[in-house]
Amino acid sequence: MRFTLDLLVPLVVVLPLIGAGLTVVTGRHTRLQRAISGTVLAAVVAVSATLLWAADQRRTLMVRVGGWPVDEGIVLVVDRLSALMLVISTVVTFAVMLYSSGQGARSDDEHDGGAPLPIFHPTLLVLSAGVSTTFVSGDLFHLYVGFEMLLFASFVLLTLGGTAERVRAGTNYVIVNLLSSLVFLTAIGLTYAATGTVNLARLALRLGDLPPSTTLLLQAMLALGFCIKAAVFPMSGWLPDSYPTAPAPVTAVFAGLLTKVGVYALIRTRTLLFPDGRLDTLLLWAALLTMLVGILGAVAQDDIKRLLSFTLVSHIGYMLFGLSVGSVVGLSAAIFYVAHHITIQTTLFLVTGLVELRRGTTSLSKLGGLLSTAPVVSVLFFVPAMNLAGIPPLSGFIGKVGLLQAGVLRGDWLAYLLVGGSVLTSLLTLYAIARVWARAFWREPVAPVDDRAGPLSVGVLAPTTLLVLFGIALTVFGGPLYAFADRAAASLLERTPYLVAVLGDGAIR
Repeated sequence: MRFTLDLLVPLVVVLPLIGAGLTVVTGRHTRLQRAISGTVLAAVVAVSATLLWAADQRRTLMVRVGGWPVDEGIVLVVDRLSALMLVISTVVTFAVMLYSSGQGARSDDEHDGGAPLPIFHPTLLVLSAGVSTTFVSGDLFHLYVGFEMLLFASFVLLTLGGTAERVRAGTNYVIVNLLSSLVFLTAIGLTYAATGTVNLARLALRLGDLPPSTTLLLQAMLALGFCIKAAVFPMSGWLPDSYPTAPAPVTAVFAGLLTKVGVYALIRTRTLLFPDGRLDTLLLWAALLTMLVGILGAVAQDDIKRLLSFTLVSHIGYMLFGLSVGSVVGLSAAIFYVAHHITIQTTLFLVTGLVELRRGTTSLSKLGGLLSTAPVVSVLFFVPAMNLAGIPPLSGFIGKVGLLQAGVLRGDWLAYLLVGGSVLTSLLTLYAIARVWARAFWREPVAPVDDRAGPLSVGVLAPTTLLVLFGIALTVFGGPLYAFADRAAASLLERTPYLVAVLGDGAIR
């Protein structure tokens, strides 16, 4: 059989699953486990980068698993959007894996007794496979399978160490996500009953033949399930209570990726299945409330982890804003901002892990003097923190300017209200970050500094530094990346490249 780049598509799922099996078998050999994880994730990064180039320069890639017809089997599709998400997600997962290995593949909590956690690497690889599955799925049911893989792996990672706090947080997380999965699965069943298919490309052609009320119901149920997973207000209360309890590497990968699969699903279904955007007004209101409620929660926090968790919720609102504007300008800004936010939020949680390793706490009331006692950590925090706040000329500023432009171009009063809310959220984000800097880094220590932990190892500093540099690269190459986002947005709203790749040119005439 002649090799084509399409054959690379399944590897982003298959390689992590094979690696997960190998790391389970080698669970008693920690170094071998780390080597397998590192090799697998590095290979997935390389494959994802190749798919990104191919999807942008050539065409949308498609694989029919097992050679089954489109309506009867699993279809994997990689276009510009899914390729970009694959690259960003695998890069940050690789960095988190390196960080955890440098930390000794142990829980970062003294209550866990420093016991080895051989289950971390296989579970992280299953998580990576689940994330990739959601990005390449060409049908609703396979997208559901990817979400369930994430749910399984997330619960294991959240409860590492088995402390009461982590089990409670993990239980809350699972209950909420099971609810969203139930809504999603019900929507899949209703969609199949109404159209006879769950293939996304086929649905794009058949949904238009349904009564408008039926289409609206299906769109609302799918959007509800995805909004819960994306932590959109008022379904966002579970996130700040779940993420801060986990070890630093787990919190970092959760903050970067888990909500973004919900955002990705919203983008995919809104542009491909429901191009009329009948829920856009409702989603614009949800975006505004998500931004404001999230950032007000962040301002009120005294713990860095919880503060960053609330900013995570808040900035989901920016992505929803760009999607709901309903234009190429807004969608391209949302795509750019998703790539930016995955990187920056993961970086900030890793740096917070460094603070916790050095001082044993992330409470602002107990910290101080980090600028003098840990200058490297201070720099590693300052750069992504300013990026998150949107300080020019960093990538956060570029993405926010694009979103504001999209709102102004839309021109109605609700769009202008979102523009004002976005500016206010950005200012409050800067205030929250400045408060962390002033209390944890700038002021004098509130108590004698305990340096028994010693200097941080290169094993945790190097991957964090690499991720900071990757975030800077998003600024340096902001122009090409934004141009890529423009092309991705245009093809999403056009829909034809996706439909032709899956169904063939003759099927959509």
